[in-house]
Amino acid sequence: MKNTTDYAAAAQKNETLAHAVIRKSGIIPAWKNIGAEINLVGSLKIGTLGKHPDIDFHTYTPELDIRQSFAVMAQIAQNPQARRIEFVNLADTEECCFEWHIWFDDNNGTLWQIDIIQIKRGTKYDGYFEKQAEEIKAAMSEEMRQTIIRLKFETPDNFKIAGIEYYKAVIQDGITNFDDFMKWRKSHNFEGIIKW
Repeated sequence: MKNTTDYAAAAQKNETLAHAVIRKSGIIPAWKNIGAEINLVGSLKIGTLGKHPDIDFHTYTPELDIRQSFAVMAQIAQNPQARRIEFVNLADTEECCFEWHIWFDDNNGTLWQIDIIQIKRGTKYDGYFEKQAEEIKAAMSEEMRQTIIRLKFETPDNFKIAGIEYYKAVIQDGITNFDDFMKWRKSHNFEGIIKW
């Protein structure tokens, strides 16, 4: 793939596949069944999903009940396409959350990583990333969106780059090519949660 049209077509295909994975996974109804609010966040929500098969959700509950959380994930794990699940307990940090990471086989040769962050209502990051996604979408032109998608496809697979870095570079600082993006990253040292 070399041109913007090819990247856009590939991104659209991946977006369609991602929504199919969400439906097959049963993640949304599993969380809604316990009264949780579950929201799509990240690149799929923003419309900039690139080549990496990943999906991000934030789910909200009044408390972080570890037994209830495990029960929800046990239900999801019964799906034979759920290949691996990891759990991280960050309840005692400022993030006040449980992190769940699921690797889900789409039966087409791709293993999708689905991140589900369960956040306690009323804490620091309640609604933060949903608001951030809306602000990014509002600030991003279609040309910027296509540039971000292209940069994501041009990024080598062994590079670990947060989506927010692409948004800041392209939308805020006008970066349009991969070489300049790499230079931009060297001059911006990010740690922890990167804020928009």
